Amino acid sequence: MTKIRKAVFPVAGLGTRFLPATKANPKEMLPVVDKPLIQYAAEEAASADIDQLIFITGRSKRSIEDHFDKAYELEMELEGAGKQGLLQLVRSMLPSNVNCIYLRQAEALGLGHAVLCAKPVVGNEPFVVLLADDLIHADAQGVVEQMAQVYERHHCSVLSVMEVPRDETDKYGIVETHTGPDGELRIASIVEKPAPGQAPSNLAVVGRYLLTPRIFEKLEQTSAGAGGEIQLTDAIAALLADEPVIAYPFRGKRYDCGSKLGYLQATVEYGLAHSDLGAEFADYLRRLVL
Repeated sequence: MTKIRKAVFPVAGLGTRFLPATKANPKEMLPVVDKPLIQYAAEEAASADIDQLIFITGRSKRSIEDHFDKAYELEMELEGAGKQGLLQLVRSMLPSNVNCIYLRQAEALGLGHAVLCAKPVVGNEPFVVLLADDLIHADAQGVVEQMAQVYERHHCSVLSVMEVPRDETDKYGIVETHTGPDGELRIASIVEKPAPGQAPSNLAVVGRYLLTPRIFEKLEQTSAGAGGEIQLTDAIAALLADEPVIAYPFRGKRYDCGSKLGYLQATVEYGLAHSDLGAEFADYLRRLVL
């Protein structure tokens, strides 16, 4: 069985909901306490023993490449100042065996098109897709590692899912499921952003996809939908005709950092859990609300 070795990060979006902060800075580089969103996602993939990180970038995304590149001048300055702790922090953002690969998505043609851009590097292997603005905190195992274990048992595509309020189904890809003989949730249908009255359930796909390479064939056959974009959801719907796809209710807490409120919630909760400043921050919040 092929091990999951490759992760795809679609990071070419414009991040318009965070303007003007994202005018020149990618939304994936917005920090939650002291790390950017893209680093949390990359660490989640690396913790699942994935060693090839494939970033699908666009213009004005150079800071993502710079973030994971070696910073000679910064390292020299930290070493000269005797700041060994910070020096080690900068040098160890990712394990040494992890390679970062950058591909350009010339046109913003949707998530499906971004995933298709990764085909030359992914090849004929299963892979994961991580959306960095879905920040997911999991205590024991990251969501990618959880999904990889499901794949090891069933050898098919796996989508991370969670229940959402019925009146918010028009913000997500929504799945209809049935329980298979093995106890796993098998996807019967998937639809992109259905109106609440038309949604087959309130089970939403969020930010993590483990896909077999057959998805590339489906993406190549998928016509552009609303807004002229190629939807990954449409390709997954076509994939259902050929192979099973599992809906996996992951263990962890998801923060929608693509929205300002979700981003602020993540910042507060990660700040409270921070080993260095959590206690002081909690004291500040208590004083603020009294």
